[in-house]
Amino acid sequence: MRILITNDDGIHAPGLAALERIAHRLTDDVWTCAPEYEKSGASRALTLAEPVRVRKVAERRFSTTGTPTDCVMLALNELVEGARPDLVLSGVNRGANLAEDVTMSGTVAGAIEAMALGVPGVALSQMGGYAVAEDYFDVAEAFAPGVLKRLVEVGWPADVVMNLNVPHAPVHEVTAVEVTRQGFRDVHIRHAEKRTDLRGREYYWIGYRHERSSPDEGTDLRAIYEHRISVTPLHIDLTHMPTVHDLKAVLGGPPPRL
Repeated sequence: MRILITNDDGIHAPGLAALERIAHRLTDDVWTCAPEYEKSGASRALTLAEPVRVRKVAERRFSTTGTPTDCVMLALNELVEGARPDLVLSGVNRGANLAEDVTMSGTVAGAIEAMALGVPGVALSQMGGYAVAEDYFDVAEAFAPGVLKRLVEVGWPADVVMNLNVPHAPVHEVTAVEVTRQGFRDVHIRHAEKRTDLRGREYYWIGYRHERSSPDEGTDLRAIYEHRISVTPLHIDLTHMPTVHDLKAVLGGPPPRL
């Protein structure tokens, strides 16, 4: 099996090193292409208004000035020599990618771009704070190889990506894997903090409040809160079919005029 790795935290991120170790538990044929700088929150951004520079970091290891989407597209179409990878792994992200945040995640976007180009993709994220201690990715490294091996064995539809989140807890407290649905928070955790720079000019720093929701059973949020590994199959089709059917009754036919 040939695996391509990417992320949105950048080529020097500890989570990328953890993912490389995870991938090498599955195969010796591992390629890496990640952003030169952190691209968190980039979603599926594609660099169109400026050139994307590629740097060969080492054998089978590249960085680019682009986004995770750029990295996967370039690696699959230009940089990986020989056979196309059988699997793309994106992560391990510093912090979970759950609920509505998946639409903004560069980590998830890397897996989606793989899917769009015909290669199965898995996004991997580790719950936790911004400070990365030496054991930060221990849970991901302990359990992700086994979960990934099983996923590859059973397979999944070509238009689906897998979103794998592991909890922030001691390894011995993580006792289950749960296949979940995407949740939705009942609190707004994104905010902008207004600050002043040393020249007296105002600016904003955007981030997250560490507030928990009260999620339903079966959601990615609830699984992670209760120290279970969450595996969520995500679909790129965002169409809400009940509304499609409702609107057909009132907007079908000739276009209305005012």
